[in-house]
Amino acid sequence: MKPQNIHDSIPIDLSAEAIDEIISTPGVRIERIVSKGHTSPDNGWYDQDENEWVMVLQGGGALTFEDGATVYLSAGDHINIPANCRHRLSWTDPSQLTIWLAVFYKQFK
Repeated sequence: MKPQNIHDSIPIDLSAEAIDEIISTPGVRIERIVSKGHTSPDNGWYDQDENEWVMVLQGGGALTFEDGATVYLSAGDHINIPANCRHRLSWTDPSQLTIWLAVFYKQFK
């Protein structure tokens, strides 16, 4: 086995967010997301059937929730978003890369 680095192989063209799947199993999916000034479309909400734990590894961003609350995240900050909690990416730093680690998981009983 050879280790991989989350900071390697970042695309030069970031006209859209770069989303790379790291691991996918029936119960868990882990993604690296790279943003630079990206936001969700004005009318776009994420409304997922999975829970999402997300951490900012580098840079900064903001998530806005349907109830109007906005959460700002910088390097080292993380948040758990329950399934079907409508949210959107309302800001990412346009002057630097924001690297997110997102873990999507099903509710375990």
